[in-house]
Amino acid sequence: MRAFITGASGFVGSHLAARLVRDGWQVSALVHSRAVDSAEGIERVEGDIRDAALLAAAMKGADVLFHLASALGASRLGEEGFRAINAGGTRAALAAAGEAGVKRVVHFSSAGVLGHVAERRAAAEDHAPDPRDAYDRTKLEGERIALEFSGKGMDVVVLRPGWIYGPGDRRTLKLFRAAARRRIPVVGRGRTLQTPVYIDDLIDGTLRAADRGRAGEIYNLAGTEVLSVREIVAIAAEAAGAKPIRFGVPALPTKAAAWILGGAFSLIGREAPLNLSRLAFFVHPKPLDIRKAAAELGYAPAWDFRRGAAATVAWYRAQEWM
Repeated sequence: MRAFITGASGFVGSHLAARLVRDGWQVSALVHSRAVDSAEGIERVEGDIRDAALLAAAMKGADVLFHLASALGASRLGEEGFRAINAGGTRAALAAAGEAGVKRVVHFSSAGVLGHVAERRAAAEDHAPDPRDAYDRTKLEGERIALEFSGKGMDVVVLRPGWIYGPGDRRTLKLFRAAARRRIPVVGRGRTLQTPVYIDDLIDGTLRAADRGRAGEIYNLAGTEVLSVREIVAIAAEAAGAKPIRFGVPALPTKAAAWILGGAFSLIGREAPLNLSRLAFFVHPKPLDIRKAAAELGYAPAWDFRRGAAATVAWYRAQEWM
């Protein structure tokens, strides 16, 4: 089997590429601003995700396109910059896949498209989207573009991962570091719900979706536990050998500070240390129901958060990141 990956230099993409190589796939990857280690048996293709002609040539002979490339978080792009990559890049990649005759496309969306799940229960794939920031709005646009291609006959499967963590992840490293140093109070009462997913489980679900997923369907891929932010922070602290901070900070003043800092830093072209996007984990619940993936893909996460957090902290410390 041959795979083409966009976003292979990112945390999830690099783990996916390594797993595919171990499983005997031939892997090609689009390289833009960050390198992909060619020593890992991955063919590098340099270019831009919006260059459909280049992508079509690069994808010739591929069986599966794994489309992970996106503009992340609260970078300094502005909404149109996010849209160019998360929506425009998706359209270009899928158009190229169609021209190249790729048999199946696995498109990575985001739980962020749900915005804020008000009910205190996990949301299934049919939960109404309500994105809250530029990243999530444009990821929803990308998801809808992928489903648009599916409606025209392309074999496309869409994935919505939960809160991803694991060895090698620099984004959640900040949370584990802060928990270890007892510098991460929860916001409000800490009741916001999330569904952590360990990277190995996510990759397993991704490969199952590539093999068994129904065209035109969305699948949530997360862990089996729905945890509050307070529980996540406490377990992260425990894994690091620290005691969790028991107090919280008021939600409304924190949101106001995030809004002000985000706006001020955007004027000088920098990302604020606290902004609404970074605060979303603490204030916008996005728990995912994985029963559809379990039933249709045979998806069965093996890692609970306590075990996964311990493995992640051990890896960080072995690499001297913590």
